[in-house]
This record gives sequence, C-alpha cells and structure tokens, in this order.
Amino acid sequence: QGQLEESGGGSVQAGGSLKLSCALAHYRHSSYCLAWFRQAPGKELEGVGSFDTEVGTSYADSVKGRFTISKDNVENILSLEMTSLKPEDTAMYFCAATLAKALCQGPRGPPTRGFGYWGRGTQVTVSS
Repeated sequence: QGQLEESGGGSVQAGGSLKLSCALAHYRHSSYCLAWFRQAPGKELEGVGSFDTEVGTSYADSVKGRFTISKDNVENILSLEMTSLKPEDTAMYFCAATLAKALCQGPRGPPTRGFGYWGRGTQVTVSS
C-alpha cells in the first residue's frame, strides 16, 4: 500500500518548537488509526499520540499540553506540532497506521504494538 513518509525533523534548543509531517499516501482514509511514536537511543519505543477521525486525539502524559496532532485532509498529511521542547524529547520520530481502530481509543496515547504500517522516521534533537 505504499509507505508513510516523515519529514520536518531537525535540531532545536530547549524551549523551542518543531513541526513534523507524515505524508499518508494510501493511509489517508478514515478507516485508519494514525499515530506518532518515538525512540531514543538505548530506550524502548514510546507512543507519543494518536489520531482517529471519530475519536479524536490522545497523548502520552510526557507530551500532553506540549504536542498537538492534526490531520490535513486536503494534503493528506498527519502533523505533529511540538512546543516547549525538552532534551528528553530527543529521539527518532515515526508515524504509523493501523486498521485496528481500538488502538486509538486509549487515554494516554497509542500502545507500541499493533501498528502494521510505519514510516522510516525523522530525527529530532533538542539541545539544552
């Protein structure tokens, strides 16, 4: 079905902002639960937040109030707007999709299992 493709990563100082984009290609349909994940060196994959057309958004406690996920239905892009960035936000960020809509219903972001479609990631580095 094609690949999800992230962009927008880069280096920023603590307190700064960055916006990531994920080109959805074939995954733009409302049947999909969409999500952002991140993985820092030496650490486990972490669910950042999810987006579902019917349920809305859900975020991990670590990013709640600082990160916002939105979807542009015209451009077919899933965005992750990150503000008040901290050094601990440094990670490779991935977008992912699944037809298992229930995975978008958790109150604290998506689980790390169950997403079958992934992008290759974009690096975010936050310096102190």
